[in-house]
Amino acid sequence: MQLRKVFLVISGIALLVLVWGLLTTQSAFWQPAGVVLAVAGAIGIGSVPSLQNYQYTAWIIAAVVAAMIFPGAFLKWGSFDLRNKWLILIVVQIVMFGMGIQMSIKDFTGLGSTGKGVLIGLACHFSVMPLMGFLLTRIFHFEPEIAAGIILIGSCSSGLASNVMVYLARANLVLSVTVTAMATLAAPFLTPVLMKLLAGTLIQIKFVNMMMEIIKIVLVPIGAALLHDFLKHATGAQKRSVYMAAGVCLVYLLALPFGLYRFYEFHFSEAGLLSAEVFAFLVAAFVVGTAYHQLYSTKPQIDRYIPYLSMFGIVYFTAVTTAAGRDNLLNVGILLFMASVIHNGAGYFFGYWLSRIFGLDKDSARTVAFEVGLQNGGMASGLAGTMGKLATVGLAAAVFSPWMNISGSILANYWRKRPSGQPKTEQPQH
Repeated sequence: MQLRKVFLVISGIALLVLVWGLLTTQSAFWQPAGVVLAVAGAIGIGSVPSLQNYQYTAWIIAAVVAAMIFPGAFLKWGSFDLRNKWLILIVVQIVMFGMGIQMSIKDFTGLGSTGKGVLIGLACHFSVMPLMGFLLTRIFHFEPEIAAGIILIGSCSSGLASNVMVYLARANLVLSVTVTAMATLAAPFLTPVLMKLLAGTLIQIKFVNMMMEIIKIVLVPIGAALLHDFLKHATGAQKRSVYMAAGVCLVYLLALPFGLYRFYEFHFSEAGLLSAEVFAFLVAAFVVGTAYHQLYSTKPQIDRYIPYLSMFGIVYFTAVTTAAGRDNLLNVGILLFMASVIHNGAGYFFGYWLSRIFGLDKDSARTVAFEVGLQNGGMASGLAGTMGKLATVGLAAAVFSPWMNISGSILANYWRKRPSGQPKTEQPQH
């Protein structure tokens, strides 16, 4: 805590240097001072109790500031391109694995006790947000690929940020976790459908390819994390069966570079190759989930650190996307921010009031508001990266994500101080 206070003082000094540099137009002073202010501030606000919930958001803002001032540092390291498609895929899988570590197989069993709320949450999430994104592209007249990015983030599933906000607001956490889990499962089908319908005239959307990419980006790493969760509670016989299956999967993966994939290339169609690639990722997930559980068995504390690795991945996406799209941000950054505020606010508003209209109690309606209003920015960034369009399609995610975290924290703290006083209409069955 004492060290964080030191960084808070450093950020204050950096602010003075920043102001002086701007007034005197000395870029050699204000540019590094801006980065120091953002980074030191992100560390320092942890020493202020009322601001601790915003520390993760502060790191995202620091990434944006650093990438805007020194974009070259976040595009290439020597000859290595930080926007490399495979690097993006690996990082987003790490992000989703970190999300999966915080989930449990039990999360999917809440459907029986929260069915009505889940249906309302899913219906609102996959209708309000993509349609509002589409409407905003018509109002603000963004370039096609930037507009497609707005529709993309509106069409993605909700992320674990919604669960955190529901917990802070003391709303219906069982409902929140179940909606997030079901939305994640629905995303590989619904996201490509919505993108094809709403953004098909803006960019080329290959339905099957996008579906397969979402499976690789979302379901594969989360599946690996859920396998780890299963092994935590498995019997000895079940563990032995999983370990044997993992051994077979490992042999299969090792066979791919030694001629098996070449055999596929020679005998399979393009669609067959795509299926074989996704199958290989699923097999790899089985191996990774088992290997991670073995590591967990010797170092159980590792589960606490993986979410931080996930957060680092999102900060990485934000920095690289901002650096790649810096010129576009200078032109449309203010409009994109305005769009993010409207988009996010519409999610909260319609999520809450539609839930109330359909008979949910206030706590459940507050939960649905978060589930609708907060999108999975990591998924949107990952998809943009696999398209090779981080600088355009990925731009909305870079702008929307920080604001979603800020607004979600503010709303959660507001509702926390104002309990609904209503009994929940849907309670978990024990």
